[in-house]
Amino acid sequence: MDFETLVQSRRSVRGFKQDPVPRAVIEAIIDVAKRAPSSMNTQPWHVHVLTGAPLEQVRRRNMQEMVAGAKVKRDIVSHGEYQGIHRTRQVDIAKKLFGAMGIARDDKPMRQDWVLRGFRQFDAPVSLVLTYDRVLDPGAVCHFDLGALCYGIVLAAWDRGLGSVINGQGIMRSDIVREVADIPDDEVIMTCVAMGYPDDTFAANAVRSDREENSEFVRFVGFAD
Repeated sequence: MDFETLVQSRRSVRGFKQDPVPRAVIEAIIDVAKRAPSSMNTQPWHVHVLTGAPLEQVRRRNMQEMVAGAKVKRDIVSHGEYQGIHRTRQVDIAKKLFGAMGIARDDKPMRQDWVLRGFRQFDAPVSLVLTYDRVLDPGAVCHFDLGALCYGIVLAAWDRGLGSVINGQGIMRSDIVREVADIPDDEVIMTCVAMGYPDDTFAANAVRSDREENSEFVRFVGFAD
């Protein structure tokens, strides 16, 4: 599959088969993704790959804490609730997903169940927790670098038949993730990538988010045409 086709076909996967993902496949994915560019070749990233009992413990405790009303405790600074056009785009994709899943606007139990799925990392069999070296904070450069690694992981996984979703909900309680995965204090937990083989019978997996026309966010400067 060529790169353009790979990018166009990739989508977030919110329903996974429970088949285990071989460690060798994950190693191969990371081997590709680690070629991502980083500022001055600093390679500030670390990847903690969870499965089995440790991942189940993170899932269970994260969900229990959030349902009980615990405050979000993430290492990175949150922007808070989205507003304006960003909120509009968030609502638009939610409408698509709920429509595909047959979740009515007033069906609070099913909407709550969807939120809980996010807290459980959509029940994926593998979670890659991405961190960076704390000594590089504050600053957005290492965040940019980690984003490049993250997207490389997602594309390399898709090329090998694996689906993924970049999932901040799954690590709302970063303190729990740090404890269970034994992540050192000198690393900042940024996000996680839930990963597994897609369940093609899960309706939400067919949903594709809309993208703005280039004219809405791209400016060409100095071109004759």
